[in-house]
Amino acid sequence: MGRDQFDSKAKRTAHFRSCNVSSYTTELLEIHADDPQMHVLFIPGNPGVVAFYKDFVESLYEFLEGHVSVTAIGHTSHTKKNWDHGRLFSLEEQIDHKMDFIKQELENIEVPIILVGHSIGSYMAIDIFRRSLEKVTYCVGLYPFLEINPESKMQPIIQKIAASQVLSVAISLIIASLKFLPSWALRLIVTNSLGKSWSATALEATCSHLVQYHTIRNSLFMTMTEFQKEY
Repeated sequence: MGRDQFDSKAKRTAHFRSCNVSSYTTELLEIHADDPQMHVLFIPGNPGVVAFYKDFVESLYEFLEGHVSVTAIGHTSHTKKNWDHGRLFSLEEQIDHKMDFIKQELENIEVPIILVGHSIGSYMAIDIFRRSLEKVTYCVGLYPFLEINPESKMQPIIQKIAASQVLSVAISLIIASLKFLPSWALRLIVTNSLGKSWSATALEATCSHLVQYHTIRNSLFMTMTEFQKEY
């Protein structure tokens, strides 16, 4: 195979699509290999917005030389549109959602399925792996959040905010109000707040998804249930 043929095979753009999983509209980010040897199912952290991982999915596909199909699945209601009408989903419900996706969308895949989780997504991936030994071959954790760090100064603050309905609602409303700003002003605030080193993809995902009330509210609710879990 020539170099040009290799490059065209190993470099592809990840595409977004939505599907219905157990009556919940779910955002996916996918790259399909022509002749896959494996299928990677990527589970994001919190917030579980797949748009944040577009560069990662494309780089993973390229790194594996175009031999692996990759699907990143977003968390329920961590979405651009409020399809679930404000319903809040716990960590356990998000895990069940991924299990339903595997049964629904990946049941007939004949190649090995590899789970890759980021942050709390690693915890979710391990739990899913335990329940799907007949279907899932391997599990990888990236910067895994598997237990509470007693030395962390930020985690107690986040825990208190997430545990308070008043604070969670107030913070969600404040952040959601930013979407009414002109797009250039919103991008300026996001860039200066989160760091100029962020990629254009991450900035766009923040401006499109993280200024939605239902997304922030669900992210904080999921955080609350994460801390309630006995690791």
